[in-house]
Amino acid sequence: MSQPSSTRGDQWTFLTNHARVLIALARDPDARGRDVADAIGITERAVQLIVADLEASGYLTRERVGRRNRYTIDPTVALRHPSEADHPVGDLLSTFLHREDTPVADSERTAS
Repeated sequence: MSQPSSTRGDQWTFLTNHARVLIALARDPDARGRDVADAIGITERAVQLIVADLEASGYLTRERVGRRNRYTIDPTVALRHPSEADHPVGDLLSTFLHREDTPVADSERTAS
């Protein structure tokens, strides 16, 4: 069995930073960009750009609460890649979050 190349094999991950930011905001809808950045190991500016992408695509909405933002995720929006487009983002989130502890689960319960 061959070992992974140290130049490539240990550098990739399964989830994109977009997925990581979305999961972080699902866990804590009141999280600051700085906290999300620290938690997932990217810059605060990268988090801002990703949040803007997610908001523009309808995955989340941002509500100003005082001097902070509160994020609400729409679990019904389909994943973007054509091979996964028949799955809503809520499926991905439920894989990484305890359903009973998340705002996504609450919105799914009220939708049923």
